[in-house]
Amino acid sequence: MPLPLYGVAIGTFHDFTRDPQHEYGEWYHGHLSLNTPAGIREAALDVDSPSGVGVGYRLVTGLTGADIVTVRALPDGFHPLASAPEAGALDYQRSPLLQDPGWLPPLRRLVEGLVGVLLRPAVGAPVYGPNLADRLAALLACLKVKVHPWVASDGDNALDVLEPRLRSASRIYVFGQRFGDGLGVHDVHLNQGDPYGSQWWDTDGIWQDGAVLCEQPNGRVTVWQIKFNTQRLPTDAQGHPV
Repeated sequence: MPLPLYGVAIGTFHDFTRDPQHEYGEWYHGHLSLNTPAGIREAALDVDSPSGVGVGYRLVTGLTGADIVTVRALPDGFHPLASAPEAGALDYQRSPLLQDPGWLPPLRRLVEGLVGVLLRPAVGAPVYGPNLADRLAALLACLKVKVHPWVASDGDNALDVLEPRLRSASRIYVFGQRFGDGLGVHDVHLNQGDPYGSQWWDTDGIWQDGAVLCEQPNGRVTVWQIKFNTQRLPTDAQGHPV
């Protein structure tokens, strides 16, 4: 069954720490504390696993409050979310705000290939620039489009990109699952795409992914995502890898 206590914790920055030691074969976490009306809410952020399977992180930038209107309208505190886009839930595969433009990588490869084939100068011929190839390359570089790759986490690098954004944020949104008791939030990572037979297979589902969103005073929003290397996208309607 999907995560029963999925939702979003919203508040302002209180504190951020890391596990005191980072040793191979042990979990490694960042610990985020938020000020909320009910008290301090804690979020455990997994950035390295004891099994050595590996973890990746991704930072999506260039967003604004207009991209998160549903959850932005909620007051501070924890809010259960239905596993549906209209509820404001997140899905790494399906949420429009998390997607890179699908046309950009094929276009880049096509242009580079055409340039290489059609504009290769004859052997010994003088080359004066900038030529058409240079202008095409400059055009691609100037496109107001960003690609947000997954980066292998060594633990600290994933937290290093997040921490300054947390400390400067005017409001923070932590998507994940609420602990059964207390004010904690966990499962702040991809919650689908696990391999068949894993202990998380039965809790996989769509529109229930965890992430940390940082809204800055100027209205800019960044999304920090985490997934384990054993997890695969795309997934089917049950959140299982296809």
